[in-house]
Amino acid sequence: MFDKIRLTFKTTAIYSIGNIATKLVGIILLPLYTAHITVADYGLLGILEISISILTQVLMFGQHQAYVRFFCRGDKNPTQKDILYTLLIFLLFVGLVLNIFGNLWADKLAHLFDKPEEFKLYIHISLLIIAVRLINKLVLSSFRAKENASLYVVSNVTKLVVTLCLNIYFVAFLKIGIKGILYSYVIGEIIMSLLIFPKLITDHKFFFSFSSLIKAIKFGSPLIFVALGGMFLSMGDRYILKFLGNYEEVGLYNLGYKIANILSIFLIQSFQLGIQPIAYKMFKQKGDKRFYSKMLTYSMFVLTWAGLGLAIIGKELIKTLALNSDYWIAYTIVPYIIFGLLFSGARAVVNIGLYITHKTSSIAINTICAAVLNILLNFLLIPKFHMLGAAYATIISFIVLYFLSYRAAQKQYKIPYENKKLMLLIILWIVLISISSLTNSFTICIRILIKILIFVSFPFILYLFNFFEPVEIRRILGSLRKWKNLKPLTHRKKE
Repeated sequence: MFDKIRLTFKTTAIYSIGNIATKLVGIILLPLYTAHITVADYGLLGILEISISILTQVLMFGQHQAYVRFFCRGDKNPTQKDILYTLLIFLLFVGLVLNIFGNLWADKLAHLFDKPEEFKLYIHISLLIIAVRLINKLVLSSFRAKENASLYVVSNVTKLVVTLCLNIYFVAFLKIGIKGILYSYVIGEIIMSLLIFPKLITDHKFFFSFSSLIKAIKFGSPLIFVALGGMFLSMGDRYILKFLGNYEEVGLYNLGYKIANILSIFLIQSFQLGIQPIAYKMFKQKGDKRFYSKMLTYSMFVLTWAGLGLAIIGKELIKTLALNSDYWIAYTIVPYIIFGLLFSGARAVVNIGLYITHKTSSIAINTICAAVLNILLNFLLIPKFHMLGAAYATIISFIVLYFLSYRAAQKQYKIPYENKKLMLLIILWIVLISISSLTNSFTICIRILIKILIFVSFPFILYLFNFFEPVEIRRILGSLRKWKNLKPLTHRKKE
């Protein structure tokens, strides 16, 4: 079992590189954006990025998940083995229809905003980004299903490099702001398509099956609501902030959320990419329930420790990345968002019980309920607490979603999760974050020193509370001994 867990984390680490490459553009370019774009324009960019993400997820119709499910079943039936072209043709059609009708309505939509001519161009570019991204997400899912992580990473890193270079050119040199950022996104997606399509052509035979498409849509359709609800859970608060406030507040909240979301980019999303194919293959195998249980415990250990580190340096990180001091107040929401994301990460693991039993409709219902709650809480809390109200709404919604998902998954496939250990992780995280917050008024050297001590103390405090099993301690000590016994090559030559 431990070998399977090690493989899962190794796969997660590889996917993390590719996932980071996809999502890290907005983080790396923060100094550029904050130097050349106003807080209000940054808020508008956040709304556009969120809209692109939401539409992409909805119009995928869950077909990237459907492909992984079909492929990992391991059947010899060609309608399952070669379903990629069937889904590819379907998504090409969806992207074409979107652009035809979207461009027809672009003029009317643009007049709902300030500077309609500029916004009309933003709509045209955004629609093209979505169409290309639909295809890329499906092909990347085929790499995941075949556990071809290296090609997944190379494709995403290439897109990252192209997008970064074009962003710098368009924003810093041509100084065309949001338009230049959108141009860099669409060119990056097209370059990725050109890179991955040769592999698609050589590895698959052209095949279209209407019956297979119906099966895939039946499996994936509930995931539309999962995607929509999930997006509104994590991004919908920006729309409500704009409705109840202004673009400046959206810009600040968007920055704080981007910093907190580093946890999701590095770990949560990458873990989801890595674990699903393995979870499908482990289902009903010997020790599968203990494997799923330990995966939740270990993943939450990693998430809470990494989230602790990110939360306690949020202030320093934002002051380093944001060159304009108008952005600095955004650090106040970082710990709150991270706390909510911890439950989001746990929910991603407990949902395995629903995926492997094909109960995707339950995932959809749970996500929609949490999204509705999130919208109501945002309207209730934002007027009183402003962007902190949106953060409070995020925490409550993700906690509720976790418990809804846990309850539904346990009904379908009961797994003995280590809930006491999970509770210990959450309580310790809250205590250490509270202690860290007391240092914000200290001088930077003392503040950093205390925060480092807090971060390092995390696993040792857990040890005192018997968090680790004896077999786990033996494996940790064994790994440390192996690492300690490794001698540099120069020393070996002397010997």
